[in-house]
Amino acid sequence: MAKQRTIRNQVQAQGVGIHSGQSICVTLSPAPEDSGIMFRRTDCGVDIPAGVQQVVDTQLCTALGNDQTRIGTVEHLLSALAGFGIDKVLIDVDGAEIPIMDGSAEPFIFLLQSAGAVEQSQVKQFLRVKRTVRVTQGDKMAELNPLENGLRFDVTIDFDHPVIQAGPQRAVFDFSTMSYLKDISRARTFGFLHEYEQLKAMNLALGGSLENAIVLDDQQVLNEDGLRYPDEFVKHKILDAFGDLSLLGYSVLGEYRAYKAGHSLTYDLVQAVLADPSAWELVNFDGCPAPLDYQWAVAA
Repeated sequence: MAKQRTIRNQVQAQGVGIHSGQSICVTLSPAPEDSGIMFRRTDCGVDIPAGVQQVVDTQLCTALGNDQTRIGTVEHLLSALAGFGIDKVLIDVDGAEIPIMDGSAEPFIFLLQSAGAVEQSQVKQFLRVKRTVRVTQGDKMAELNPLENGLRFDVTIDFDHPVIQAGPQRAVFDFSTMSYLKDISRARTFGFLHEYEQLKAMNLALGGSLENAIVLDDQQVLNEDGLRYPDEFVKHKILDAFGDLSLLGYSVLGEYRAYKAGHSLTYDLVQAVLADPSAWELVNFDGCPAPLDYQWAVAA
């Protein structure tokens, strides 16, 4: 049986905002059942729910907002929460973006492991895909397909760079919490040196460094420690997609398949899914095992 889940204890982390370069504090607190995931800008007292209706930007990250303010770079934290099946939490942040940490979900994984988890009384609902929903942008594609059980990612990238081409540009990942922790959560965001210099000139990526991203010049990875996985680039795309899919408001049962997709295309896909209720159904597993294996002990 799968039930709604929140964290057991309040936890806090400090880091730099990749675009603002400012020091930012993020605090995660337990939340009541049926409350969802809520971001709160403590510096201006504005609440922003984690939902597709709140997406205001997908160009350099996924940003949520309303008429008053916004919170950027939410995807890595949302991915970590989805990896542990946490669907109810209050996230206080004292700046305009979630800190980038090391560019992956791993620091947020550590934070959630420190917090622990509590199952709540209400049964968890899942969005099960009944038929394919597909979106395109030029030669780029993303789709959600029916899958008998579980959640699968089949993602392909296509970068004209010798390092990326030397490793696999396609990855297929069947979700469980343990496989997510081992195979996906440590994959870092990446970028190219010439783009980084252009962003700096535009007063963006002010907090970007070799400490929080894989940086490539024309020929090589500039980070001294190299790559964490041979296919770290495509695995980070899976990490991002997992976080962005959580904006549906439910854990997904189906297959996410994508070619050259990023935040913008996944956002289009989430919108297309919600716009077509005949393509999916909400299900629960009251009294029987759920098809997603979170494998993480919770407090009674």
